[in-house]
Amino acid sequence: MRTRLVALLVFMLCALPLSGPVLAQAPAMPPRTVAISIDDLPAGAANSMSAGEILEMTNKLLGTLREQKIPAVGFVNEQKLYKTGEVDDRIKALSLWLDDGFELGNHTFAHTSLNRVPLQAWEEEVIRGETVTRMLLAQHKMKMRYLRHPYLDAGTDLQTRREAEAFLTSRGYRVAPVTMDAWDWMYAGVYDDARKHGDAAMQKQLVDSYLAYTTEVFDYFEKASKDLFGYEPKQILLLHGNWLEADHIGELIALLRKRGYQFITLEEALGDGAYSSPDEYVGEGTGWYDHWAITRGRPLQNTPVFPQWVIDKSHELHGQNAAPATTPY
Repeated sequence: MRTRLVALLVFMLCALPLSGPVLAQAPAMPPRTVAISIDDLPAGAANSMSAGEILEMTNKLLGTLREQKIPAVGFVNEQKLYKTGEVDDRIKALSLWLDDGFELGNHTFAHTSLNRVPLQAWEEEVIRGETVTRMLLAQHKMKMRYLRHPYLDAGTDLQTRREAEAFLTSRGYRVAPVTMDAWDWMYAGVYDDARKHGDAAMQKQLVDSYLAYTTEVFDYFEKASKDLFGYEPKQILLLHGNWLEADHIGELIALLRKRGYQFITLEEALGDGAYSSPDEYVGEGTGWYDHWAITRGRPLQNTPVFPQWVIDKSHELHGQNAAPATTPY
């Protein structure tokens, strides 16, 4: 009898709801997903790198993505393939992406802005930028599906933008938007210099700043997305092919996982209804939350400020008006 009574008491205690400050559970984080896109292949600084360096960097970058099971799409500037004596190895660097199960898209032949050339000239740049990439995709029974606008420039007037979109659709493309961008390209040139000179302290300072700024960007745009849509859409993160990412993308992945992100394909991200929202933005290239907010007449305010000291360092290395060694966007 006593045994049965004890068993009954244990059952009743187990059935009681856990309550109180000690046992209270932390609120569940909202479901978050992000697609990784990597621009300026075979490398942002391809013009100042040897084919061997590009292959080394690519292998390291893809190795981390593969080990972490992170899907990604890389966007190609085919002009960077044509360096005397290195064409085959530079093409091999692109092949590594497909061999490892990743996808490639078009970033135009010479990273040409739609805002800076006539529409017909830009369309020719898109077509020139397909030649090798389409061939490589076909070898893997894949098709060219995505185009990323260089500089995120989608047109200076709505007619040009819509005509460009119609042209892209006719060639089987979908534009790859961007919702998260922490300007890794600006860090990359300074990081390359520190790496070249073995300046470990500067490399760490840059990486710490990059991850901190990435946190600011995600903090801001997660909130902005909820203000615009009432929820956080599936995000698309813009990165670039550079040594900063090759050496440290694992830390970036860990940061995003800590924020509750799961990694999805670009195709899955574009299935989110947010990407079908009205978008009439024209002008200087920017992210798609700006597109949607400005279209709604509610431009975003107080966006994160990029660290000025990194810009100053870049100017010291490349000159005030010189383009950085790595291509922006």
